[in-house]
Amino acid sequence: MVTILDVARAAGVSKSTVSRVLDERLPRSTNATAERVREVAAELGYVRDPLASGLRRSGTSTVGVIVPRLTDTVMAMLYEAITEAAAGRDLFTVVATTEDLPEVQDKAVQSLRRRRVDGLILTTARVGEPVDVGKTSYALALRTDGSSPAAIGDDRLGAQLATRHLIDLGHRRIGLVGGPAYASSAQGRAAGYREALESGGLGFDPALVAGDAFSIEAGEVAGRQLLDRSDPPSAVFAVNDNTAIGVLAAAHALGLEVPRDVSIVGYNDIPVVSRLPVPLTTVRVPFRQIAADALRLLLDDGPGAGETLVSAPTLIPRGSTAAPRQLGSDGPRP
Repeated sequence: MVTILDVARAAGVSKSTVSRVLDERLPRSTNATAERVREVAAELGYVRDPLASGLRRSGTSTVGVIVPRLTDTVMAMLYEAITEAAAGRDLFTVVATTEDLPEVQDKAVQSLRRRRVDGLILTTARVGEPVDVGKTSYALALRTDGSSPAAIGDDRLGAQLATRHLIDLGHRRIGLVGGPAYASSAQGRAAGYREALESGGLGFDPALVAGDAFSIEAGEVAGRQLLDRSDPPSAVFAVNDNTAIGVLAAAHALGLEVPRDVSIVGYNDIPVVSRLPVPLTTVRVPFRQIAADALRLLLDDGPGAGETLVSAPTLIPRGSTAAPRQLGSDGPRP
């Protein structure tokens, strides 16, 4: 039987490209690559399996999704997007939470495998720690371990957009509230922040970096650390919206007005941030696209394939960012 991998090799493209071109539910592409894929598929006699031939079918038509916690709005949004994409393929989803602890993840994987799920999508990957799910087909989403099939956002680009936005407004001292070192998303956003500073002619100052978790509480602690200084930054980029909300809380506790005294940018664009008293400037992550890509990797690629699909984020400017105050115009910052 001719497989999707055979077509990809013969056409000189990736398996996901073949999948997209031959998926009749998607708009028909007429570019040269798409025409080549269709020609090769016809020559080889490839027939696409509408029931997702890449899965180790167990008959349950169920995909297991593993997330750190559903109280995190980002994870809830992604899970809903995966469920929606799965429903379009006549598949169901079931979710397990891990509190982002590897030992709990191992138990969740085993539990879902005992329930005979057809495949797994994990959002809990750690950089440099390859995922072990046995022979079950899987894909990663939002975060990558660096070797597994993964659907992620372009975290470096998103951070560059956020930091460049602040630089363009005139900020020269820009703080970073980071996330856990094991998360590729946090690593990528920190790297993008630093790259934007350097390309903008600003030096990187490690004293303006704080935070090591994705929670509101961690953001508030980091925000106080950055803003309660004799020489605080005039703007802060937080690597997710939860930590940005924490920074907003810290600014309020310190008597600072946003954006009059400090501008703040978040990341993800969870629904609540547009409805805060000061709507948050943030970077919107395309959750639906990431969910669809993760499912496509799961359905069309087997275990061990290391392809990564990357989706571009979008900067959403709102009221939490403005040009920095000029000292002497209406008094120094508190």
